[in-house]
Amino acid sequence: MKETLFNTTPFELQSSTEVLSTYLHPNGLFYVELNRPEVKNAFNGQLIQELITILKKTEEREDIKVLILSGKGDVFCAGGDINYMRSLGTNSFEENKEDALQMAYLMQALNEFPKPTIARVNGAAFGGGVGLLCCCDMAFGTENTEICLSEVKIGMVPATIGPYVLKAIGVRNAHRLMLTAEIMQGQAAVDQHLLTALFKEEEFDQQIQSIAKRMSSNAPEALNITKALLLNLAYQPINEGVIDYTAEVIANVRASQEGKEGLAAFLEKRKPKF
Repeated sequence: MKETLFNTTPFELQSSTEVLSTYLHPNGLFYVELNRPEVKNAFNGQLIQELITILKKTEEREDIKVLILSGKGDVFCAGGDINYMRSLGTNSFEENKEDALQMAYLMQALNEFPKPTIARVNGAAFGGGVGLLCCCDMAFGTENTEICLSEVKIGMVPATIGPYVLKAIGVRNAHRLMLTAEIMQGQAAVDQHLLTALFKEEEFDQQIQSIAKRMSSNAPEALNITKALLLNLAYQPINEGVIDYTAEVIANVRASQEGKEGLAAFLEKRKPKF
């Protein structure tokens, strides 16, 4: 992320530690910035725990409309920190499983975060960093963005991130990218469904903020319910249970104050009061 981003726009610093910073814009754009640029924002135990904590603490905040996940400096996330990975090699099976569970809980918390989420994939995303972008609702990069499921190169396996990568890019793409550990850059990453779209470097933040602001202007409860709907319907067969569930969702929305106000505003050709 450009060093001047939060100095030139009205973002308020919410919190900052040696591994994570958060900023909130008055219109509800909430930036969560990995803050370990000296190691390319690679994971360690502290970063994993702080990400879980911030996601849990903010999931119900009404002043947050859209979460944008980014990395400080010129790399989104390089995966596991070398020193962190070295320490895991001396752990017992039980210790390694507990550590892996924390990574799995992080992916689950990001995937199920109730507000819209955007991965701002600056620079590169490798290993576990790919899990982060696959857990977001959308991910944007530039022609220079590089993405790699690199685990098998060093004798590791993309296990805890696997379910989210499969959901995001599909089984066939996952077979290729997890087994070859190829680097996908720019348009190739879009073609493999790792990225939603590319933007020019000079327009990167402007384009992402434009998309985020568009979402933040929508009805907040409708956004939350749509996000939950998407998570619940993913990979489910279309059967009587699903049909009944979707009918109940829209029936409840139509009866809600927000739903009534939105419909009334549409019919009266005015801006809704959300």
